[in-house]
Amino acid sequence: MKIRPVILCGGAGTRLWPNAKKHQAKQFIDFGNWTLLGKTLERVKASIFDAPIISTNAKYLRQVKQHLKKHKIRKFKIVLEPAKRNTAPAILSTALIKDIPNEQPLMFLAADHLIEKVGLFNKAIKKNQKKLTHNNIFIFGIKPTMPSSEFGYFLTKNIKVTKFIEKPKQAKAKQIISKKGYWNSGMFYLRKDSIINNFKKYQPSIYRNCNKAVTKAKYKSNVYYLNKQAFTKSTAKSFDYAILEKTKDINAIKLDIPWSDLGSWKEICKMYGRNKRHYFKKKNVFHRPWGSYVNLFNGKEFLIKELYVKPKGILSLQKHHHRAEHWVVTHGKPKITLNKKYFTMKPDETIFIPLGAIHRIENPYKKPVKIIEAQVGSILKETDIVRFQDIYGRVK
Repeated sequence: MKIRPVILCGGAGTRLWPNAKKHQAKQFIDFGNWTLLGKTLERVKASIFDAPIISTNAKYLRQVKQHLKKHKIRKFKIVLEPAKRNTAPAILSTALIKDIPNEQPLMFLAADHLIEKVGLFNKAIKKNQKKLTHNNIFIFGIKPTMPSSEFGYFLTKNIKVTKFIEKPKQAKAKQIISKKGYWNSGMFYLRKDSIINNFKKYQPSIYRNCNKAVTKAKYKSNVYYLNKQAFTKSTAKSFDYAILEKTKDINAIKLDIPWSDLGSWKEICKMYGRNKRHYFKKKNVFHRPWGSYVNLFNGKEFLIKELYVKPKGILSLQKHHHRAEHWVVTHGKPKITLNKKYFTMKPDETIFIPLGAIHRIENPYKKPVKIIEAQVGSILKETDIVRFQDIYGRVK
């Protein structure tokens, strides 16, 4: 039996656009002729997978259909949520649709994860298929590359998961990694009957309401329109909180592959930094008295740059009216001014420059400084620079 991939595609992207009235959902952002949902759809074309099921809401239906068409996926099912109820009702509702047999292996994937070394990922899925039972759950752990407070973690004994830790502070994350903890990727692998059995046991109310929402759903052109009255009665809970923290039968599939949910501008900057050869164009290089910068990608309301600050180079003390900035240092030790603070940064460190903050980069050392910068805002032009001091005589 082939594995049925289920793509959870309901996220709003609020983490990347905290102050914006209109959020761009992360899975649909064009990062340079590709999107995270597009990459996910390409992954599920592998021979181990059956036709995908996409769980989303009415707001995203048109974009989901456009992606399916663009990636030439003709066989699919879409399950449409009439209201946001987090991942537990979303996962259960997709599993309950009637064309999925009871012993069907289901692989739940987030629409907004970037996975490299896909061959190793699919090999791990295939290898563990025979271990799935009517009760157990497999979750995918990613070997941490750094102590991050942006991800959840889990600890294991052999392959059994013994403990989940929700987004710890950095010092705690270091301890978890020293105990061989893994990032919780939020990807789940289990059979349909295991989902049903776990929900009946631990979340009977969610099970009843979701079952009713699916039974009374309208089906048209490959889309299940879940019954609103029943679905909205389901409690809004994450799958982790509703099931994973209650059941004891959880196994880990541990992976050492490049993975990111691109959930922060720091992660996005790093992704462009890793792939800058792909985005580099000579015509986008601009020279300045302090060094140079290259525009790597100009997206919708964001611009990614790499700054090169030569030894002894100093940018003007400045602010912006229309944009905030996120910086990731990749080389050298820049001295940073941020309002009334003055400090040195090191490679892999990150800083947020809020809209209107007065700031400057200096390089007092002999080695050059390189910074990947994400500008986020409504106007992303050099005209949005207000200079206060400048050693090159550019203050008007």
